[in-house]
Amino acid sequence: MFSSLNTTVALIKITKVVTNMAEQIGYSEKVLDHFRNPQNVGDIENADGYGKVGNPVCGDLMEIYIKVEDDIIKDIKFKTFGCGSAIATSSMVTELAKGMHIDEAMKITRQDVADELDGLPPKKMHCSNLAADALHEAIKNYKNKRDGVVEEDQPEEGSGDDSEAHSCSTECKTCD
Repeated sequence: MFSSLNTTVALIKITKVVTNMAEQIGYSEKVLDHFRNPQNVGDIENADGYGKVGNPVCGDLMEIYIKVEDDIIKDIKFKTFGCGSAIATSSMVTELAKGMHIDEAMKITRQDVADELDGLPPKKMHCSNLAADALHEAIKNYKNKRDGVVEEDQPEEGSGDDSEAHSCSTECKTCD
């Protein structure tokens, strides 16, 4: 059995290795912070808006839940299945959008998300695109509910248009 000192030492060593690898890949300290300490994780019961986007090639899947009062995003949560960049960009997009008017939040771009994280490696830019797309889908869903528009089912995985910025790996058919 590990003593708490041994466990602490092991965690420090693992953190140093992960940090070193992340620096080699090109992750900023902000990306690492949002990956290690993501903000606004979870879901919102009876959310006013819900958005879900994914990329079947790399496997990232993001869900955004919003609570809105007077067209201001009062609460926002996310659930993400994906890499560290996917988690960090989901966390950052929630931080950017919280407290914003929905029309302003619709203007958040993938570049805004990447810039707020002090950049992303080029092969991870599609993650910020998905995060912004999930936010936009949640806002569209809210507006449709507010305006009494009947929606079709939620978009299926892979419906986010991330082809412009997609570049996940050398085995990826989208990137070749």
